[in-house]
Amino acid sequence: MSSALAVSHGGFGRAAIYAHDRPMITHAHREGHLIFRISGAPATVKVGSVSVDCDGTMAAAVSPWEPHSFSFQEDAPCVTLVLYIKPMWFLENSGSADYALNFGTCRVPLSGDLPSLVRKLTALMLEDSGDINVETILIELAKRCYEVSWKDRQRPCSAIHRRRFSDFRVRRSQELMKSYLSCHNGLDALAQEVGLSRPHFFKLFKKQTGVTPNIYFNTLRAEQAIEDLTASRKSVTDIAYDLGFASQASFTRFFSQNVGIAPSDYRRTAQTISHRDLAT
Repeated sequence: MSSALAVSHGGFGRAAIYAHDRPMITHAHREGHLIFRISGAPATVKVGSVSVDCDGTMAAAVSPWEPHSFSFQEDAPCVTLVLYIKPMWFLENSGSADYALNFGTCRVPLSGDLPSLVRKLTALMLEDSGDINVETILIELAKRCYEVSWKDRQRPCSAIHRRRFSDFRVRRSQELMKSYLSCHNGLDALAQEVGLSRPHFFKLFKKQTGVTPNIYFNTLRAEQAIEDLTASRKSVTDIAYDLGFASQASFTRFFSQNVGIAPSDYRRTAQTISHRDLAT
């Protein structure tokens, strides 16, 4: 079973160090996502149709809502540092990006000071010292990766980066999904509720959001599960039932496939760090 060695939450989003021995299915996050291989066998992150070999010389960069999956060689586990960066926080603290946090490429070569920043952030998280401001190193690492991803590439203007859900039926379906977390009746019923056939609904939703309705809904459930695990005292079983799962086992399988580790392990390892203003 994959496990967490360290997890931190803060105003920036999330940062985690995972020891992987199982792959992850195609999923998405509303945050910008960076994946670094720390030790063990190389890992492969498939971002859309592009495969990124995370072997210590290359990191994977995943833009918000970009579908991706994670795999590695059989019987050859690896340890990764993964960052989930809130776009607005990044904009407020970096001064070099638009609010969408779209990366120029999903392949980020680890050259210059990047390997040192990765090692430093990993060490600080494993030390578990409350006196260390993880955000200071994290913002520098994220900013450098963003800059490298756009090296020798023309950045589109912010307006092009922004996704606009212009169709009211897509917007309505997103609102309904939020209210369906505990009583999901299936996407066929959701399509009917917004006045579309299932094929038309799937096509329109993916065209406007970049992900399928399944992935979008699973992202909402994973986010709510993480919130419940870190900010409430509800049991894992109660969280599972509140999110519409038939059993704790099915919830654990879902969480492991979409987040990377079992929910009980995530709760045990997670720590909430207070937000501190970064030095200017």
